[in-house]
Amino acid sequence: MIIVWLRLAGIIVIGSTIVYVLVSIYSRSVRRERLENEWDTDPAREGLPRDERDAYIEAGIEAYRHSLRKRLIWLVYIVPLVAISVIVYVVN
Repeated sequence: MIIVWLRLAGIIVIGSTIVYVLVSIYSRSVRRERLENEWDTDPAREGLPRDERDAYIEAGIEAYRHSLRKRLIWLVYIVPLVAISVIVYVVN
């Protein structure tokens, strides 16, 4: 019986890892695109060198790495495991 639960937990962790990677990549690309659009639409930055634009975007991505949004993506692991644990507890 315990092997069945361990196998289920393994499948959930593998599935959660795949979802985590995909959501993380998507969220990072959305953030990068938002930073690029902010730079491109600001008339005060028109004519500035490409190096400054790249530095601005990298600084924004670095700030994103330490943001709450990046940490909330970890809920992809926590929510399914807690939900299944609660269901198993209630059913038994």
